[in-house]
Amino acid sequence: MFQATNLLFIYVETPLHAGSGRGLGSVDLPIQRERITQYPLIQASSLKGRLRALAGSNQNANNGFSREEVVAIFGPETEGASEHAGALSCGDAALLLFPVRSLAGVFAWTTSVLALQRFQRTLQALALPNDFPIPPEPTDESTAWVAGEDLIAGDSLVLEEFSFNPDKSHAQKVQDIGTWIAAHALLDSSDYAYWRTALPKKLCILPENAFRDFVTYGTEIQTHIRLDPQKKTVLSGALWTTESLPADCLLYAPLLATDSRTEKTPLTAAQVLEKMRRFDRQRTQLGGDETTAQGIVSLRFFHGGER
Repeated sequence: MFQATNLLFIYVETPLHAGSGRGLGSVDLPIQRERITQYPLIQASSLKGRLRALAGSNQNANNGFSREEVVAIFGPETEGASEHAGALSCGDAALLLFPVRSLAGVFAWTTSVLALQRFQRTLQALALPNDFPIPPEPTDESTAWVAGEDLIAGDSLVLEEFSFNPDKSHAQKVQDIGTWIAAHALLDSSDYAYWRTALPKKLCILPENAFRDFVTYGTEIQTHIRLDPQKKTVLSGALWTTESLPADCLLYAPLLATDSRTEKTPLTAAQVLEKMRRFDRQRTQLGGDETTAQGIVSLRFFHGGER
């Protein structure tokens, strides 16, 4: 069993393409999604691979990871995979907040009671503090819980071309959730001061179906082409579309650790996660299109202690 746990928050700063391969629909290269809810996610293998690359990269030569520690924490390379398993287990990165264009306030961070309940369940499973209240589901499909006036245009909450009745019956709970997330999930540096202040004001809790539709159809679709270098025309078949999570999404992933399984590098579970927290408050790149600065994210580790 696991002896130590952390939660990793991933805040998307530039559109992120965690691809699922060739698509069968209108998008050639769709993103990874849950099968049932259709919520976007980043699969654990993708996330763990990036964390391993960070631990072993030359850029992090002074971060306290030796080659032996990388093997102990993440496991041997493929050719030696049968020797022992790594001490770190990484879960899928699940979606918590999704930005949607708003008539008032430019955009809103949207979520749903289902997404919040799953998040709180994960915190409880990891034995981490989760002292924020979750309101009941909105009373009908046209009602959304809001914290104040920042997202209201006239008497309506207008997201994309859809209008909702903004209900402030649970305004304090919405604000408390936003404040908790801002304090624990966002960077506490000066460049995030605006975002930490804005999140509690711009958070809204949507009906389940509305949130599902926004995360299904509200992602970014980018069209790519490849030109003939001589004719400067599009090459045959060189036109494709790529789906990405938009900037300002927030995801979270559980990190669980055991004591290391190799006698060469004895590490306790707590030491494993302490090593991983060297990446706390850092930026890295996830997903595809790295050479066009896509997938820049900030990382925040939550382990129940002081910020």
